[in-house]
Amino acid sequence: MDTLRRFYREIWTVDFEFYAPPGERPTPLCLAAHELLTRRLHTVWLGGTASASLPWSSEPDTLIVAYYASAEMSCYLALGWPFPSRLLDLYAEFRALTSGRSVPCGHGLLGALAYFGLEGLAALEKEDMQHLAMRGGPYSTAERDALMAYCQTDVDALAHLLPAMGY
Repeated sequence: MDTLRRFYREIWTVDFEFYAPPGERPTPLCLAAHELLTRRLHTVWLGGTASASLPWSSEPDTLIVAYYASAEMSCYLALGWPFPSRLLDLYAEFRALTSGRSVPCGHGLLGALAYFGLEGLAALEKEDMQHLAMRGGPYSTAERDALMAYCQTDVDALAHLLPAMGY
């Protein structure tokens, strides 16, 4: 992490939850982000509206960290946001790191966390939240709160995974 600090003014772990009918562009439901250097948190319920503005810079001094970043970038597209200048996809990094090795818990975020001995959300709970997002709205207040909390757990997990992977 010390190396990253030398090159970036901000380092954001980012996760969206979204609804995406087959063959359609995703509809972002919520966003959670954690700026690692200042420990700022940013969460917002988007609820399918495209009116949110980019909460951080897209300049080269800002690093965006995601897991399976193509999903996050599809939400950027849906929101009309410019892509980040610097993007680190820990999924791609994990796949490269474990190429040819046995990965008992898979290549998803939970598998990467387990590989490094880090705790993550229970797989069943993660699956339930993914199904809730993919169901589409309308969402009750309790469902919105649950999706926001779930989104935040993935961002928190990324904050732990990043140094475990040697960054």
